[in-house]
Amino acid sequence: MNTITPRLGVCSWSLQPETPEDLLAKVRQTGLRRILLALDPLREQPSVWNSIEELARQQGVELVSGMLTCVGEDYSTLESIRRTGGVVPDHTWEENWKNFQIGAEIAARLKFKLVMFHAGFLPHDEKDPAFGKLLERLRKIAQMFAKHGLEVAFETGQETAGALLAFLKRLACPNVGVNFDPANMILYNNGNPIEALRLLGPHVKQCHLKDAKVTKVPGTWGEEVVLGTGEVNWPEFFNTLKAIGFNGNLFIEREAGNQRVADVRAAREYVEKMNI
Repeated sequence: MNTITPRLGVCSWSLQPETPEDLLAKVRQTGLRRILLALDPLREQPSVWNSIEELARQQGVELVSGMLTCVGEDYSTLESIRRTGGVVPDHTWEENWKNFQIGAEIAARLKFKLVMFHAGFLPHDEKDPAFGKLLERLRKIAQMFAKHGLEVAFETGQETAGALLAFLKRLACPNVGVNFDPANMILYNNGNPIEALRLLGPHVKQCHLKDAKVTKVPGTWGEEVVLGTGEVNWPEFFNTLKAIGFNGNLFIEREAGNQRVADVRAAREYVEKMNI
């Protein structure tokens, strides 16, 4: 067994589960036993999803950390997600704030230490009117999560690593860091993922394992592909994780294709065969 295997898990939404029982059955098929859990279903359908904690315990599956989504996000194009992503839009802010407070309560009840989400496109220029607004909103969210004893991780990709690093420094919240996704850097065409990982290293709290190919048409999405078949240099990625001293959780994520269980299993097998 390599040193990565005990830290591997899967993102629950990658498996498109309809119920807790369905999720756990699919997780077993992947050969994994650890889950990064989407928390919104527990808020939206508590009568269906509140059993997940007990069912996972009975089946020896560990619920490790949580993920929250924001209202009204449209990923159909890069321009649509720029407008609608994260806590940027004013018309969804109040609902997002309400949902995040409930999400923090759920995460605390599950005894999680970390919750991740897409903050939205963070402005590169501090003079941008949106910069101060996002700084205020994300600081409010971070402080609320801190009161529950929770850390927060922003997903990478929607801005360059340098812009994200500058924003984190201005935010100055000790419980906030990064959920590093190498494929997102490629999908958004926002820089080399290995260089980004080195730059953001001290702030990385969790990682997604996902692969992609860069777009051939500037201004459009790259292509997400099965891990090991894209442009992420995985040996260098894992060597860089070692170099920055990261020994935290690694969750396989698959958000494209119609054979999610098989793709996640293939990703697990690929990583487990690496000499790391």
